[in-house]
Amino acid sequence: MPPDITDDMVVLPAGTFTMGSDHHYPEERPSHPVRVGAFAVDRHQVTNREFADFVAQTGHVTVAEVPPDPADYPGALPEMLYAGSLVFIPPAGPVDLRDIGNWWSFVKGADWRHPIGPDSDLTALEEHPVVHVAYADALAYAKWAGKTLPTEAEWERAAWGGLEGVEYAWGEELMPDGQPMANFWQGDFPWQNDLVDGYLRTAPVGSFPQNGFGLFDMIGNVWEWTTSWYSTSHPQDVAHACCAPVNPRGAEEEGSLDPSQPEIRIPRKVIKGGSHLCAPNYCRRYRPAARFPEPIDTSTSHLGFRCISRNG
Repeated sequence: MPPDITDDMVVLPAGTFTMGSDHHYPEERPSHPVRVGAFAVDRHQVTNREFADFVAQTGHVTVAEVPPDPADYPGALPEMLYAGSLVFIPPAGPVDLRDIGNWWSFVKGADWRHPIGPDSDLTALEEHPVVHVAYADALAYAKWAGKTLPTEAEWERAAWGGLEGVEYAWGEELMPDGQPMANFWQGDFPWQNDLVDGYLRTAPVGSFPQNGFGLFDMIGNVWEWTTSWYSTSHPQDVAHACCAPVNPRGAEEEGSLDPSQPEIRIPRKVIKGGSHLCAPNYCRRYRPAARFPEPIDTSTSHLGFRCISRNG
């Protein structure tokens, strides 16, 4: 049986908060008031142990375990269409940060059970967040658990923990008193990790301080799926609306397609929270307002999820 939706969740009352930011990446603009209804949210990201229970009881096969359909990838070489997932592999030294191929590799046999590749396993990773889950996998788990996935607005309200007008989810300093408040990259990304936070890759959920709502790892560790379709900015009229939008659901599916790859019509969802690969010198998205597009068919070694319930 799926877990009870009251287990290890925090109920957030309906409320209004300022969504987005005018001071960082352009896709976060404009900042604007948003009101969301009451919902309950998981205290932590879904773990390997929890996902294993789901798979054992349902027989679910993840997207990363199934060879891609050639019809979805026109022009792709047949020998490249194998089951696998994207894995972060650090280079030996400094590289061009404009080319993500310098640290990302599509690894045959990488999946949630084999997070670094076919020769890896989940030994000692039971309480780490599950990774290599595509959007359909996260949604299937949520439905099995009697829950759903959050919208971008719901996720961001939860991440702020009741704060407003500060830089990070915990205040103005990235590392107050030199202490990391989340699992992110310290050092020269992608080759030199100083490990101030103690973790080269993912950390067990709950390893860092909870936010003001009692939630763990809303920032860092792994990115998290939302149900909102991606757009290159927030709606431009919301900042001047007479009333805050209520329970916004995001952009339209068609608008989420990647214009740089018109031949591949895979829509993209908003992912939130940053990950252990976000660094001061690259991808400063370890903030609640930060957002990024992720194709719904894509899974990676730094992307997971948590669930919500609008009935609890």
